Amino acid sequence: MKLQSRMLSLAVLAVLAALPALALADDGAADLDQVLVTATRTPIALQDSIAPAQVIDRAQIESSQATSLQELLQGRAGINLTNAGGLGKQSSMFLRGTNSSHTVVLVDGVRINSADLGLAMYQDLPLAQIERVEIVRGPQSSLYGADAIGGVIQIFTRRNQGDFAPHFQLGGGSNGLREASGGIGGGTERGWFGADIAYQHSDGIDACRGSATLFTGCFADEPDRDGYRNLSKSLRGGYNLSDQWTVEGSALRADGKNHYDGYYNYSETRQQVLAGKVRYTPSEQLTLTANVGRSDNESDNFGDFGARGSAQTHRDSASLQADIGIAEGQLLSAGVDWSEDNLDGSSAGYLVDSRRNTGVFLQYQARFGRHQLQASARNDDNQQFGNHATGSLGWAMELGHGLRVNASYGTAFKAPTFSDLYDPWSGVPTLDPEKSKSANLGISQQGQGWRWGLDVYETRIDDLITYDAATFRMQQVEKARIRGAELTGGATVAGFDINAQLSFTDPRNRTNGSAQFDNWLARRAQQTARLDVDRRFGDFRTGLTVQGAGKRYDDAANAVKVGGYGTLDLRAEYALTPAWSVLARVANVFDREYETVAWFNQPGREYQLSVRYQPR
Repeated sequence: MKLQSRMLSLAVLAVLAALPALALADDGAADLDQVLVTATRTPIALQDSIAPAQVIDRAQIESSQATSLQELLQGRAGINLTNAGGLGKQSSMFLRGTNSSHTVVLVDGVRINSADLGLAMYQDLPLAQIERVEIVRGPQSSLYGADAIGGVIQIFTRRNQGDFAPHFQLGGGSNGLREASGGIGGGTERGWFGADIAYQHSDGIDACRGSATLFTGCFADEPDRDGYRNLSKSLRGGYNLSDQWTVEGSALRADGKNHYDGYYNYSETRQQVLAGKVRYTPSEQLTLTANVGRSDNESDNFGDFGARGSAQTHRDSASLQADIGIAEGQLLSAGVDWSEDNLDGSSAGYLVDSRRNTGVFLQYQARFGRHQLQASARNDDNQQFGNHATGSLGWAMELGHGLRVNASYGTAFKAPTFSDLYDPWSGVPTLDPEKSKSANLGISQQGQGWRWGLDVYETRIDDLITYDAATFRMQQVEKARIRGAELTGGATVAGFDINAQLSFTDPRNRTNGSAQFDNWLARRAQQTARLDVDRRFGDFRTGLTVQGAGKRYDDAANAVKVGGYGTLDLRAEYALTPAWSVLARVANVFDREYETVAWFNQPGREYQLSVRYQPR
């Protein structure tokens, strides 16, 4: 496994090094420029983002043939993902080596991180409902408030333009996989509307190789298939009431049924997001935007001998933002965000089960010749933990020949979750908020049909909240330090679309005098890599994805090691007509056995076959 992960890293490095030279031979390069909203809360060109960022659009989602959001994100720059047993099972993301609750996840601008655990339920967000994904790496608390220590991921549900038309896809595959999705939508410059429904069902694999004798891993020995079902529905629409007024809204609901191994071995979940937006643009220099939203996370869990638990969390939110053009190339943004979290179900017995937060922020963006500047400051008034001020400063400079350098510094914080504080089994009511400082240096270059970028960073976190397996309680690591580097590149070469990403992360406990001093933070691999290659030959398209990770430790004591791995996926697509396509995929071609969480299995070789109808 160590050799495989090293070979994968070397292969990605070789591709990255060769991209600019290879692309010089290509005259028909695609335009790599895309729009990014999340990095500044305003639309900018992706190549103008000072914060390291990437965008995955609908075309990339479809060409990947991924079956889940975590599969789509696995191995991308800065992303460490773990999964506890296959499709639909608990997945956690460690963005730039930070905790899994240190990434703010938005759906159409509405935060979906659970108010109880602070986690986003990636496994229950269906790809069939997603139009694009924006990933911004590095601290973003000065724009988004608490939790954005590692970064922000924003998911936009599907948006329809052009003539109203239906679309659908049917497919199946190994481990009893059945998928069906479809919808209708369209629009004009005046308004747009769409509706979709998607169903996914897998018989699953044996999620955990636990031992009833050792009571290790999932604390059970249940050698059976652990299936998963997800039924999702979405509605969205927007209308331009006039040249000045625009309204839009969206709704997404995903209902899941999940089997797994452990104290609880079956759950029913529901994730729901409602979003509304009104934009008023009285002049070219002023835009006012009001957002309202609600996110709900609900679960009912069942186990043997009548064991049962439930939890429901709800977050209501609202924001008002003004974007003011104060001079040519200069934009000032000011706003206020409000949210209220509430718990129901079994967690309603916590000492505190609701809290409000109000944040006010100010951001300045400017371009002066070859120089670009972004500065922001924010204060959050948390009902439970008081005021917290955060800020960031970023600078970039064009050097010519497509070269660009950037530097940024930012602070962030995170309030302990309700579960951190009050869970009857592991909570510690005296936990303090986490605080971080981060710096990033980057250099990048973009040419006709190729691009590459290198970012190096360091994040220092005070009072990092972690789980101590020795005491079965939450604890605070006084000092943690994360250093890392991310090398990314892409090119179109002789019709081949090549994208490569390589990340190195060194996450350490740096608390002097601690028995865990200089240990790796749990479940973070030091190396991750991903290589995507796609090629179209007339009506036929083929591609591959190679991705993997180095070793990691499953516990803070670094006593349980999880080996590295590398996998290869192959895919093909044939257009029968402009609207009809047949798709085929083989995942984990070499049937590698590996884990990302100790004791929890990952699927072996899997096959998929689908048919898609989508008018162009």
